[in-house]
Amino acid sequence: MNDRTMKAVLFDRFGGPEVLYVGRVPRPQPAPGEVLVRVRAFSVNGGELAARSGRLRLLTGRRFPKRIGLDFTGEVAALGTGTRGVAVGDRVWGVMGRLSGFGSAAEYVTVRAERLGRVPDGLDLVTAAALPVATTAVTALRDKAALRPGERLLVRGAAGGVGNAAVQLGQAYGAEVTALARAANLDFVRSLGARHAVDHRTVAPAELGLFDVVLDTAGTDLRAFRRLLKPGGRMVTITFDQTRLAASLGYIAASAVHGRGRVRFFSGDPKRALFDDLAREVAEGRLRPAVDEVFPLEETAAAHRALEAGGVRGKYVVRVD
Repeated sequence: MNDRTMKAVLFDRFGGPEVLYVGRVPRPQPAPGEVLVRVRAFSVNGGELAARSGRLRLLTGRRFPKRIGLDFTGEVAALGTGTRGVAVGDRVWGVMGRLSGFGSAAEYVTVRAERLGRVPDGLDLVTAAALPVATTAVTALRDKAALRPGERLLVRGAAGGVGNAAVQLGQAYGAEVTALARAANLDFVRSLGARHAVDHRTVAPAELGLFDVVLDTAGTDLRAFRRLLKPGGRMVTITFDQTRLAASLGYIAASAVHGRGRVRFFSGDPKRALFDDLAREVAEGRLRPAVDEVFPLEETAAAHRALEAGGVRGKYVVRVD
């Protein structure tokens, strides 16, 4: 194959994991201010499952073929003119921009230089692919919730990609962490620093007590979890109910004026400074990557299938050889 094309994961119709395949697309070239990254690995995220299945078709449109892949690790392969802050050969991690959407499930990707950070020394690029989404946990706990030492923190979806990072960081920030997860994952979330690990299938929200901060990674039943806030408590959600999109977003908006505590909703859009913060958390031992399983690029559909089945411990990572 010539160097003008590359492998990428594509799909030509909405559907289950079986619609994914590895095809060839034009290899991108960096525009001014952009970086060409040779991708070494990426992780599978819940938003990609929704986009692939068609649940987000109002946002993604119906033009095919479509690409997947949100985050990535790799090496800088080339620089566009005027690009600053990175050099060819740098080991980097990043997340695709809001406007560019998906596309990191490929051999190469182009991104703005400010959307990249350097991977800490001693961390291999496949393992490191579990961590770019941890920037969401940093933003949620540190910036949106202003979590303080001694506060009670509830993490919903604690064994997942953002959740496992939130448990680790919550403990490092001095909070008393309660982690909601499947029964099979309770020992896992305890090993991350959760003081209390609760099976979300057998304990109702009303039985959990009150919390200073609630971090939600599921997007459903927001009303029930919002009721768990202490006076002055803060609730942050990073997603919405994809089966009731309008109602879910409407409730988040209405929470600002009705009842106890506003539900703070945001979608992660990290830049270099936040990646630098992430690298510092790793280097200082407050955060470590949790990789459940690594799949080759040709088995990306199997990685999607595994995430849909539930029960992930950390992240499913796909390596790009």
